[in-house]
Amino acid sequence: MPDLSRITERDKLKARIGDEPHWQRLRQGCYVGFRPSKKGKRGTWFARVYNADTKRNSRKALGDYGKLEGHDVFKQAKADAELWADTVESGGERASDMVTVKDACEAYAKEKPCPIQDGILRRHVYSDPIAKVKLDKLRRHHLRSWRKRLEQAPALVTRNKKGAKLWKERAKSTVNRDMVPLRAALGQVLKPGAPNTDAAWQEALRPFKGADKRRELYLDKEERKRLIDAVRDDARPFVQGLCMLPLRPGALAELKARDFDKRTRTLTIGKDKNGNPRQITVPPVIADFFAAQVKDKLPATPIFARASGDVWNKDAWKYPIKEAVNGAGLPGAVSAYTLRHCVLTDLIRAGLPILTVAQLSGTSVAMIEKHYGHLVRDDAEEALASIAI
Repeated sequence: MPDLSRITERDKLKARIGDEPHWQRLRQGCYVGFRPSKKGKRGTWFARVYNADTKRNSRKALGDYGKLEGHDVFKQAKADAELWADTVESGGERASDMVTVKDACEAYAKEKPCPIQDGILRRHVYSDPIAKVKLDKLRRHHLRSWRKRLEQAPALVTRNKKGAKLWKERAKSTVNRDMVPLRAALGQVLKPGAPNTDAAWQEALRPFKGADKRRELYLDKEERKRLIDAVRDDARPFVQGLCMLPLRPGALAELKARDFDKRTRTLTIGKDKNGNPRQITVPPVIADFFAAQVKDKLPATPIFARASGDVWNKDAWKYPIKEAVNGAGLPGAVSAYTLRHCVLTDLIRAGLPILTVAQLSGTSVAMIEKHYGHLVRDDAEEALASIAI
């Protein structure tokens, strides 16, 4: 059995009868093979694995690795053969119709639907050359090139069709968020490649460290009351709801009349970033507010709707909020997410356990600790100071 890792030994190999590859054992049941070219070309690599379910050997062509040279060719063929063997041995081969990166992303989007995620894939993956790259041929350099294009793509500040479109440089935190759907989709069908090799596709999608900074802008209750009073009539209930609950604006906008149960004072949040429906019980003062919003509405009607009857979205709510911010004399950076931050800050300051705050807001304990843990530490310091003798 030849040592295919040795270039000189590989170059001496001759074509075998029936074009059978020369095989090298990598581990029990797993082989990498090489078929020399009869026309003096590079030759073709193969993988072979014993399938315990069918009790037969399965074979797969890996290609000629035309862009690699020297010892990198064998390293890549070995990694691909072992990766494919792992897939077969675990009982799951990729679906035959899942060939390209776009196929993997569409399958992931179908399994875990999310409007924001779908928009990211449509803008940055499906219309990009990466979409047509075959999964079997996907390498770190493909994703590095895609990431560079993503980082250089300007971010759209406004989508106002009546005025000129404004653009800004894409922030590192935005790049981190825009890489998530592609990384998740590929992670469903590809195993991580060997570190520091071109097979390590996952290395190109590592997020920037320290890019997600916590929000510092805070409005006290009096300032939030001024904002509510200044906002136009059709947007006032929606803005007031943002000031009452630690929900993402999109989750609040998607609430339907059927999602609020007046008898039990429970609110069901069915559409949110994490995709998992959850229920929260609200106090009487908030329950009365929601009862007034759902009065005489059909179950499928949005609790908070624009004057046109349409559901609020980020391109609709930002204008009335911006107008109200200016009218109330508040900092210009105030946005819908600022209000969520304010509510979360108040809940932490009130001494609510971090786990409970995480459950109410639909985020992880780790994220709450990361962005609001300093508030807990400050309160602990004050509590310790109060008992000093």
